[in-house]
Parts: sequence; C-alpha cells; structure tokens
Amino acid sequence: MIRQITGEYLYYEKGAVVIQTSGGIGFRVFVPELSPLLNTREGETISVYTHMAVKEDSISLYGFPDRDSLQLFQQLISVNGVGPKAAMSILSLGTVNRVKSYIAAKDGKSLAKAQGVGKKSAERIILELSDKISPLPEGEAGIPDTEASDMPAVTSQRSEAIVALTTLGYTRKEAEDAISHVPEEDLSAEEYIKKALKYLL
Repeated sequence: MIRQITGEYLYYEKGAVVIQTSGGIGFRVFVPELSPLLNTREGETISVYTHMAVKEDSISLYGFPDRDSLQLFQQLISVNGVGPKAAMSILSLGTVNRVKSYIAAKDGKSLAKAQGVGKKSAERIILELSDKISPLPEGEAGIPDTEASDMPAVTSQRSEAIVALTTLGYTRKEAEDAISHVPEEDLSAEEYIKKALKYLL
C-alpha cells in the first residue's frame, strides 16, 4: 500500500494534485478542497500522507498534509455508508480540528453541510465517532474563536475560486482572504473570482 509520496508538484486538476516522484512516475492524489497542500506552487517539492482505495474498476489515492488528517479520514470511512468522496467533502468543511469539534459536539447540522453528506450520514458519524474524537482547545489548535462565526461558510464554489486564484499567482492566504470578503452566497466560482479580483486589485 502506498502510504506517503514525495515529489514535484506538477499541476492541479479538479479535486486532485499530480505529483511526479524522482522515478518519473506521476501520481494523481485527491485532496480536500481547503487542504494546506494546495498552498504549494507548481514545481515545488510536496510530500503527502496517502490512503489507497482499491475497487474492482479503479485505484485511487487520497492525500493529506499530516497523519492527523489521514487518521480522521480513515475514521470517517470506517463509518457505514461514508465513502472516500463523502469523507473528503467533510474534511473540506475546514481545519481538521474544526471537523473534530463538529463531531465531538454532536453538531450534525454542520456536518450535513458537506456535499453528499445528508442528515442520516451525519448522525451515523456522530454516533460512531463522537466518543473517539478529541479536538484540541481552540487556542492550542491555533484557530481563533471567531473563525466559524465571522467568516462566510465555505462552499465548493468558494473553494474552486480559491484554487483558481492561487493558479493566477496569489498566495493561498491572499486568495482565502479575498474570497472571505465576498458576502454573497450561492454564486458561481467565476462570480466569486471576479468579485475577489476587485478586492485584490
């Protein structure tokens, strides 16, 4: 099983990064939409912890910046009815500690905001994992107490816009900050990009 990959970050394609190892093999690795791995620029060295999912018709790699993220992913897919795609969607809700906090606090409403995760799946995750999850206190995790309430909810369209801005040369932090200053909800990725660019320029 492939557990870790280190190599050159070639490019991003929807939902995944392509990493070329020193042996010349390019691996496509799916990553959460808000993964800090996406702060890496093309051509730089990137290292990911991976989970390999094998099906009858496909083999997929899912990548994470640290073992804590990988462990949470594996805990999520251990829940009946929660597959890798749903787990990745949950991890795209925010930091690992924020997701852990949702589970520990039995906040099914927040978990259900993840794409492809319904109320029943959220309840099942809480039932099976709430006693196994231990989030860090907010201060220790480096997450401001106001983060969840002050910032607009992160949607797949916002995430796509953030990634697009990084490909234009902006840092991940600059892109996230610009998108967070767009108060409107339910816009397309293109609309978020246009409004964010007005803020950046």
